[in-house]
Amino acid sequence: MSSESKVALVPPFTQETAILKVRKAEDGWNSRNPEQVALAYTLDSKWRNRSEFVTGREQIVQFLTRKWQKELDYRLIKELWAFGGSRIAVRFAYESHDATGQWFRSYGNENWEFGEGGIMHHRYACINDLPIKESERLYHWPLGRRPDDHPSLTELGL
Repeated sequence: MSSESKVALVPPFTQETAILKVRKAEDGWNSRNPEQVALAYTLDSKWRNRSEFVTGREQIVQFLTRKWQKELDYRLIKELWAFGGSRIAVRFAYESHDATGQWFRSYGNENWEFGEGGIMHHRYACINDLPIKESERLYHWPLGRRPDDHPSLTELGL
């Protein structure tokens, strides 16, 4: 997004910067590049993802590597839910399949907290998985960044 380069994505967030920060996070996760994604988090970042606790970039890379080895053809949409000061809350849904070919739509919420430089130091995620048929999939863009004209979660009724 060209406006990203013109707007600082640091706290305190405005609606515009919070929306851009969420999209930047979505783009990073859709890259499925653990090392790249980890750079958005502080060296000592703390996560709770489902029932797993992760601390620091090295563990983030290990976690994401394991995640994307199991969650194949992963495609994610994030949407701003709320923001204030140095915090952003998002809701998200992603689709992936396991090694047997079973598809899932995973729904969740994340709470994020950022330092002054706009790097995230806390991430708390709650996620539920729903098995779906391949014919029920809604995310069909090529792997990587979601196209700008693809419907949002709200537009998809999710």
